[in-house]
Amino acid sequence: MIMALAQHGLGEEAIELFEQMLALGIKPDHITYVGVLSACTHGGLMKNAHKIDPTLSHYACMVDLFGRAGLLQEAYKFVENMPMEPDVIAWGSLLSSCKVYKNVDLAKVAAERLLLIEPNNSGAYSALANVYSSCGKWDDAAKIRKLMKARGVKKEQGLSWVQIQNKTHVFGVEDGLHPQKDEIYKMMDKIWKEIKKMGFAPDTESVLHDLGVEVKDQILRYHSEKLAIAFGIISTPENTTLRIMKNLRVCNDCHNAIKFISKLVDREIIVRDATRFHHFKDGSCSCKDYW
Repeated sequence: MIMALAQHGLGEEAIELFEQMLALGIKPDHITYVGVLSACTHGGLMKNAHKIDPTLSHYACMVDLFGRAGLLQEAYKFVENMPMEPDVIAWGSLLSSCKVYKNVDLAKVAAERLLLIEPNNSGAYSALANVYSSCGKWDDAAKIRKLMKARGVKKEQGLSWVQIQNKTHVFGVEDGLHPQKDEIYKMMDKIWKEIKKMGFAPDTESVLHDLGVEVKDQILRYHSEKLAIAFGIISTPENTTLRIMKNLRVCNDCHNAIKFISKLVDREIIVRDATRFHHFKDGSCSCKDYW
């Protein structure tokens, strides 16, 4: 229950449940603390009060917490001082944070260490290229992508899917294969105009390529999760909850757009991405913009 509450962005409820557990005299184990750390508390209780030795999962959660708070140097020192060899998840968490805070130097270190463990990890190459792109270092980003190609490392394609009447409909970015593509694109264009009127501003920095603003706007408009939502809207009755699945982490632009869409169409939209569940309703998300 603690893990589930944490995954669904109900951090306070997760902590309350943990406290109830302690009050009832139920002894937590290492799995409990992974959930508690995921719900944004700290792990000082583990060693001192319950004599539990932290595992790689607990250390990775702490790296993630430092990184999300922007404490990148603290996160790096924490990884370097771990009593066991850091794994892919620890270095990956640090690399993701470097991408958010555009720390090129630390991103290079994290990517190099991650690739020593998993040389064919496409996520590490992509994350480093994206850090370069977000800082306007287009030549360096291009070199990383060329290196991926030379080493035969393929980037995983972003896909989203929705199930309507027991049939699964899969979408990619700017997908043109769906038999109802004209209706889907027409609906997405309408939604795009309406949410802009409501105050939505496309995050063109999310498009990590050296392109014009109008081209970036179009790419963002037709991201896979947005197309899946547009299809869900035209395929289901009003007030129906939409459930979207995605194989990668939802991008900043889509996350912000879906908040506006949930308010525009007056529906709950649940998105399960690579890291968690997002419950969008009335213009807000259960993750509180922290994912």
